[in-house]
Parts: sequence; C-alpha cells; structure tokens
Amino acid sequence: QVQLVESGGGLVQAGDSLRLSCVASARTFSRYTMGWFRQAGKEREFVAAVYWSGGSPYYTDSVKGRFTISRDNAKNTVYLQMNSLKPEDTAVYYCAASFGLGTALNKPDLYAYWGQGTQVTVSS
Repeated sequence: QVQLVESGGGLVQAGDSLRLSCVASARTFSRYTMGWFRQAGKEREFVAAVYWSGGSPYYTDSVKGRFTISRDNAKNTVYLQMNSLKPEDTAVYYCAASFGLGTALNKPDLYAYWGQGTQVTVSS
C-alpha cells in the first residue's frame, strides 16, 4: 500500500506561481511512475507525469511551457511547479502513482494510488 500526501495548494492571482509537492510512502518510489491530475468538474483531467525509468516528462497541451513536473527519488517526492497560472487552472490537484507504468500516462485508471488532493484557486 502506497500513501500519497500532497501539499502546496492555495489561492493566488492570475500570473502567479505555486509549487505542489507529493510525498510517497513507497519503499521503492523510484519504480513508480508519478502523475498529477486535476478535477474541476465531474471528470479528472491529466496534467503531467514523469516515468519511473526517466526520460522526458509528459504534459497535457494546456500546461506545456507553464508547468514542470520533477521528482526527487531520495526524498520520495514529486513536484509540480506551476507558473503563469490562469483562472482555468483552478481545480483540486491530485498526485497519483503507478508501479512500473510505461505507457498511457494520461489514463487515470492505470494509477493505483492517489493522494487526497490539494485545492488550487486562481483569481482573475
């Protein structure tokens, strides 16, 4: 069982930055592909993911050039740096983990473990 705990959300103005963090309890954290999703309505939307095996991170088009996902395996932590925030980025942001996932990083059903979520609100 893997526990994920997100932090770093808050209320900011358009154009501001936030950094979300997600700490995992997994003993083999380096073997988990980590993703960030967000939910503002009924559906959970993919934001970004980083492979367990390294390589280029993967982003949804709407955040490319503004958001950066990174991981620190020594700290069992994945980050989401969010710059140039827009009101449409407002959502609950969730961290997710999948052991050894190598494809379809944007599919929430492929992630077995989820955090409790952290609210991000961007005012105009």
